[in-house]
Amino acid sequence: MIKILKNLSVYKWIVLAVFGFIFVQSMSDLYLPTLMADIIDKGVVVGDIPYIWKIGALMLLVAVLGATASVIASYYSSKAAMGLGRDVRRKVFNHVEKFSLQEFDEVGTASLITRTTNDITQIQQVVIMMLRMVVTAPIMLVGGVIMAVSKDAKLSLVIVCTTPFLVGSILLIFYKGIPLFKKVQKRLDRLNLVLRENLTGIRVIRAFNREIPEKARLKKANKELTDVSIKVNKIMAFMMPAMMLIMNLTIVGVIWFGGIRIDNGGMQIGDLMAFIQYVMQILFALVMASMMFVMIPRASVSAKRVNEVLEMKPSFQDDGTKTANSNKGTLEFDRVTFSYPGAEEPALTDISFQANPGEITAIIGGTGSGKSTLINLIPRFYEISSGAIRVNGVDIREASQEDVRSKIGLVPQKATLFTGTIADNIRFGKQNATQEEIEHAAQIAQADDFICKMNDDYNAKIEQGGSNVSGGQKQRLSIARALVRKPDVYLFDDSFSALDYKTDAKLREALNDETTYATVLIVAQRVSTVVDADRIIVLDNGHIAGIGTHQELLKTNDVYREIVESQLSEGEIA
Repeated sequence: MIKILKNLSVYKWIVLAVFGFIFVQSMSDLYLPTLMADIIDKGVVVGDIPYIWKIGALMLLVAVLGATASVIASYYSSKAAMGLGRDVRRKVFNHVEKFSLQEFDEVGTASLITRTTNDITQIQQVVIMMLRMVVTAPIMLVGGVIMAVSKDAKLSLVIVCTTPFLVGSILLIFYKGIPLFKKVQKRLDRLNLVLRENLTGIRVIRAFNREIPEKARLKKANKELTDVSIKVNKIMAFMMPAMMLIMNLTIVGVIWFGGIRIDNGGMQIGDLMAFIQYVMQILFALVMASMMFVMIPRASVSAKRVNEVLEMKPSFQDDGTKTANSNKGTLEFDRVTFSYPGAEEPALTDISFQANPGEITAIIGGTGSGKSTLINLIPRFYEISSGAIRVNGVDIREASQEDVRSKIGLVPQKATLFTGTIADNIRFGKQNATQEEIEHAAQIAQADDFICKMNDDYNAKIEQGGSNVSGGQKQRLSIARALVRKPDVYLFDDSFSALDYKTDAKLREALNDETTYATVLIVAQRVSTVVDADRIIVLDNGHIAGIGTHQELLKTNDVYREIVESQLSEGEIA
């Protein structure tokens, strides 16, 4: 929590203002019982009506002052806490943006969402309480004790006898509650994970009639969260009755012994009434402290989870200073080896090839051969274990990630669209793209025909995840997004799989004229997509099994010929 609270330093003047207004409120609350005692002893008892009006007006003025200070303190404490939450959330998001895919795999998307939303919300709520309680509770406790002792020191022994029971109850609840708060956040992570998988995978679930098992899975995760939440709430529910019981017994004791003191002439009625008020303030201060003891551990669990993200260092640093433009439009793999964290064997081993402007390099291989892994290494989504990857003649580790990625146009295997218009999605590749550039990219990507048939054509809305367009349409819009930025290196990760053969052929033909200045790297499953490539790289179990043209590999490479024979007839091969 201390690390998180350091972010409040930018709101130090607001925090100081809150403390000032809380101090004024607390002083007014402490002064009111004394005024009430004066009204009773010097006004009501002797029948001095003008004095009652005079002190009553003063009490009203003090109460209004305290209420005003309380409202202003609430406003500024909320402003500081919400600002802290906004700043920490932005800080977490910006830090996560620097993560490689390795960190995303390690923490998990569902957990990152929970930490950025629920955990920071928990911290916000506690900060609001802390800004008010951290001043109020000590002042009310110390001030209440001083004022109570000033009224009657002997009667204050009642408070001394009951306070240990109150403190003991708080510590017991504190001891029982902390482990459960940790479980609540973990169970919430689990529930978010199951929900996210069900919502994103709804088509697969329905296609395989898995609704009932998935409902049972969600019910289990929900029940686990419910059970631990109920345990926490049982402990919290026990706290307030216990506090109130001790407080009421204390008040009974004060009235009992205070009555005896009045009967003996050692105390006045007004002083007893004021003493009762001060006892209530003392006990309420302890209850407020107990609430903080309960809330802070829960927030500290959330703070720890947020700090874990903030303290997580990316697997590699973006410290390159060179500009990737010494040999434009080239891509080179120099003895590259890569292993996923914890894997027993490398995903790619000793990969070497070079691609030049105007050339199309195709990568083909069986499932799990490392095709997509190879593509993911070029934008530096993962860090290679050894060797070097050069874009435009510069090692991608020696240039900044932003500079390297600005030279690349990536079309991922799974097309991803964002909410907004079609033009917005294509412009995602180049923010300052003109309408002519957008339309040209769409024509090359064979997307212009279906865009023009939509209402508002390029201004047509795309729903979340591109749910209102087909898989092939999403793929073509993704290709247009890469084309509009006119990069030096095009990466197509099995991007033509959702297209029919006719559209595939027309698209590749249009690409030939568009990419004469750039290197094109195509990962494909279909032989028809790679047959005209200048260079075909055959991957087998993370190794290069062969490099050559279609005809060369047919004659010399068994792995490639096996792939071709599995897709084409003998006549087509001939």
